[in-house]
Amino acid sequence: MAGKFLAKVQTRQAFESVERRFLAPYAVFSSESRGRVHREAEHPYRTCFQRDRDRIVHSTAFRRLEYKTQVFVIHEGDYYRTRLTHTLEVSQIAGTIARALRLNADLVEAIALAHDLGHGPFGHSGEDTLRELMREHGGFDHNLQALRIVDQLEERYPSFPGLNLSFEVREGLNKHRVALGSGSKPMANLSLEAQVVDMADEIAYDHHDLDDGITSGLLREEELKGIPLWRQVQREVFSRDPRLRHEIRKYQIIRRLIDLQVTDLIEESLRRLQGHRIGSASDAQARPERVIAFSQKTKKLRIPLKIFLNEALYHHHKVVRMADKARRFLTALFEVYLAKPAQLPDTTRARLKQEDPYRVVCDYVAGMTDRYALDEYRKLFLPFERP
Repeated sequence: MAGKFLAKVQTRQAFESVERRFLAPYAVFSSESRGRVHREAEHPYRTCFQRDRDRIVHSTAFRRLEYKTQVFVIHEGDYYRTRLTHTLEVSQIAGTIARALRLNADLVEAIALAHDLGHGPFGHSGEDTLRELMREHGGFDHNLQALRIVDQLEERYPSFPGLNLSFEVREGLNKHRVALGSGSKPMANLSLEAQVVDMADEIAYDHHDLDDGITSGLLREEELKGIPLWRQVQREVFSRDPRLRHEIRKYQIIRRLIDLQVTDLIEESLRRLQGHRIGSASDAQARPERVIAFSQKTKKLRIPLKIFLNEALYHHHKVVRMADKARRFLTALFEVYLAKPAQLPDTTRARLKQEDPYRVVCDYVAGMTDRYALDEYRKLFLPFERP
C-alpha cells in the first residue's frame, strides 16, 4: 500500500491553480499580481504573496514590534499586548474572515503582518509626538511610514532598497491612496483583502485594549455594565456557567465579543458582495464605499464601547501621565539628534548628505523600540550612565 503514495512537490504553479479553483472571483489572484518595482524571477515553490509574507517576517522592522507597545509601555508588565502580539492577533482574525469569504488568505496575512511596521515607540503617544515634530517637515503617519520601511529603509538585498514587495501588498498598506509609482492613479478603494485587514485591526485593537485595561486594573468590569454589547455578552456567559473564575469569565466575554463581530462582518460583507454583484477584484476597488463592513446594528452597538475606551482608558490619568513622559523622551531625543547629528549611528548619519535631516532623524526615532528609546535617553541625558 505504501508504494502507491508517491511524494509530489507542490510548486508555485500548483498553488496558483488551487487559488483558481477555490477562491471567489472577486479575490486577488497571485498569478495576476502587478509585480514588483524591481523585477525578480518568481520563486519555484511560493506564490508572490507567500514570498512577501516571508520577507516581512524576516525583516528588522518586524522583529522590533516585540518591544513596541500600544497603550502600556514595555516595562509595565510582560502580559500586556505589544505591537507584535497585536499583529499576530490581527493576522488570525483577518485570516478567519478571508477564508470564510474565499479571499486570498496569503495576501491578507502579508498585509496584516506588515500593517503596524511604521509605528514608533510608546504606542499612541509616540505617533502623536512624531506627527507634531514633523508637522512642518512633511508630517508623520504610521501607514506611510510602513510603506517607507518596505520600499526604502529595510536593507536586505544588494540590487535594490527595501523588501521589493508585490504591488498588491504595498497597496494594502496604502490607506491614504497615494501614488505608488506604478504609472497609474490608485483605485477608489483598497482591495477586499486589505479591507479585511483594516476591519480585523479595528476588532483586535478595541477588544485587546479592553482586555489589557481590565487586567491592569485601570478599568473595572462594573464600569462596563452600562454598555449594551458588554451587558448582553456578560449575561450570556454567566448564564452558561455562573461559577466561572473572574479571569476565565473575562476571557470568555472578550472572546465572545470578538466572535459576534467577526460573524456579523462576514455576513454583512457577503450580503454586500451579492447585492452589488461584485464579480472581480477591480469591481470591489472601483466602489466608493467599503464592501467589507459591519451591519448598521453592530456599528451602533460598537459606538458606546469605543467611547468608553477613549474616556476611561486612553484618558486615564496613569495613561496620560505615561504618554506625557513618552512625549518628553522622544522630543528630547529628536532635538538632540538634530542639533548634534554626530551622535547618530554611522549609517544613519551618512544619509544626512542627501536627505532632509528631519526625515532622517524621524526614521531613526520611529524605528526605535520602547526599550531602546529609554536606553538612549539615559545615555544621552543621565550623567552617570555610560554612553
